[in-house]
Amino acid sequence: MIIATKRGDILNNCERRIVFAINTEGITSDIWAGLIARRYWPELAKTGPTKLGTVLTKEVEGIQFFAICCYSTRYGWFDQEGIINKCFDSIPGDEPVASVAIGTDYFDIHSGANIDLIQAGMQTSEKKIILYYPRG
Repeated sequence: MIIATKRGDILNNCERRIVFAINTEGITSDIWAGLIARRYWPELAKTGPTKLGTVLTKEVEGIQFFAICCYSTRYGWFDQEGIINKCFDSIPGDEPVASVAIGTDYFDIHSGANIDLIQAGMQTSEKKIILYYPRG
């Protein structure tokens, strides 16, 4: 469930459990996936094909990163509410997680992301989620 919303840079707000989206092709073209891969998780750029619904985890500098595979760059977004819900519920631990606002960037919207369905999946998740929107 979404317990709070914030505006700003998720990486500069002392969050210790951060969620972001990746695609089934293993291409870190997404803004956040690319940024996190460059700064903290270079192996992420080399994962290759990943099954929809998979959650990858890595801890770096005291921050746990959770890459959730929730769309395809080739085929778009499927069962958005269900896949998002499944991914968040699969994240280990009971502590809240901070998530970038998945599906809100230009590429996501034009590839079929439905922000309402994505956030409905977050809202029905058992995980406590702090949702970050970019400034602007």
